Amino acid sequence: MMRNARVSSKKSSLLSLTLYTILLFGVSIFIFLLYSKDFLEDEQNPLLSIDLQSSSSSNLHHQSEQMTSPETVNFVDEKLWTSTLSGGLRPCVKPTAKYKAAQESNRYMTVKCNGGLNQMRTGIADMVAVARIMNATLVIPNLDKRSFWQDSSVFGDIFDELHFMRGLRQDVRIVKELPRELESVPRARKHFGSWSGMSYYENMTHLWREYQVIHVAKSDSRLANNDLPLDIQRLRCRVLYDALRFSPPIEVLGKRLVERLRLRGDLYIALHLRYEKDMLAFTGCTYGLSDAESEELRILREVGIFIKALGYPQSTTIYIAAGEIYGGAKRLSELTLRFPNVVFKETLATRDELEAFSHHATQTAAIDYIISVESDVFIPSHSGNMARAVEGHRRFLEHRKTITPDRKGLIHVFDKLDSGQLEEGPSLSNVVKRMHKNRSGPPPGIKGRARFRYEESFYQNPFPECICNS
Repeated sequence: MMRNARVSSKKSSLLSLTLYTILLFGVSIFIFLLYSKDFLEDEQNPLLSIDLQSSSSSNLHHQSEQMTSPETVNFVDEKLWTSTLSGGLRPCVKPTAKYKAAQESNRYMTVKCNGGLNQMRTGIADMVAVARIMNATLVIPNLDKRSFWQDSSVFGDIFDELHFMRGLRQDVRIVKELPRELESVPRARKHFGSWSGMSYYENMTHLWREYQVIHVAKSDSRLANNDLPLDIQRLRCRVLYDALRFSPPIEVLGKRLVERLRLRGDLYIALHLRYEKDMLAFTGCTYGLSDAESEELRILREVGIFIKALGYPQSTTIYIAAGEIYGGAKRLSELTLRFPNVVFKETLATRDELEAFSHHATQTAAIDYIISVESDVFIPSHSGNMARAVEGHRRFLEHRKTITPDRKGLIHVFDKLDSGQLEEGPSLSNVVKRMHKNRSGPPPGIKGRARFRYEESFYQNPFPECICNS
């Protein structure tokens, strides 16, 4: 009897344990299904599954970190803002193993830079390379004060002089001034030949037999684009993209204005317009519309149609990288009609912030340069020195997107618009997109020894000498 009671008690305990286990398993299954339902819903909802970090790795440099909500990211068309050439490329400017540090030299080279900001920048880079080839000590260059711009700026007003000297101390010896004992000695005054190669400058070293100082009257385009040693090409890149840093006041204001542009809409286009008085002066235009001026004005009026046809939304922020537009704001009415968020330095900066630069065209151009290099998309309306320099710098910085308009092709398109053969809308957009599908990469250039004057500028496309595959 006692044994039967014990057996019955054990069965009862076992049954209770079994029921408790089944209950616990059921609760676990319910919780699992509940969380699985939420997980599946999240997977099906693209707004909740966007990863801001991975979005930034697609070379939308800056913008993903700045966007405040997943909804903002969802409406960004990455094809409009990213270059197809950015993957797997990086800057590479370190000297090769055979490159030797600069040696002391009692031979000096003085330089008179000519042209505007970007002519001077590339000219200075050329002259550093020439000083290296000829084993000369380079005196800080004098800047052009007699050109159209009539700018009284000296080297230190535009560039960080100390950084320039320190940054290149392994490459070339640089001094601020010619030693006093050499100021009155005879100098070899040279107009070095344009697009000259290594052998030309190696031959020029014969001047050291008679002179201790060589004065270079012009600095622009003194070196060939091609057939130069890799170390010389990389030196030019180190000068242009590192040593020639703008002066602290310019750098500070430029970066501050970039931040203000980001606050306006995260992504922005820098549109470089060449419809300024200096451009018209160089083409011989007068205040009456000449044929050349009329054609430039036509391109200027149609640029809004062009950007819209590429697919950029009306809300896009467009920064005008230019000096004072000839003819004033009315010249931009067609653009602002389609893109109301058009901004200038004057609308981003206060009057006090701009006051120090207001009478120095090269310094204000430097501010435009910074904003253009940092932009998400750069579009030059005219292939001038600024356009080529910014394009090359952006290629150096992971091939940031640059769209160079097919001016000849667009003229035919605009003719059809004027004649009614084509209308704004999907058909125009398809035509323009097809024309510019492959125009954000390096332009085709003549290679080899035939590449001299008519080839693409090395500073417009420093690939492959200064840009390597990862």
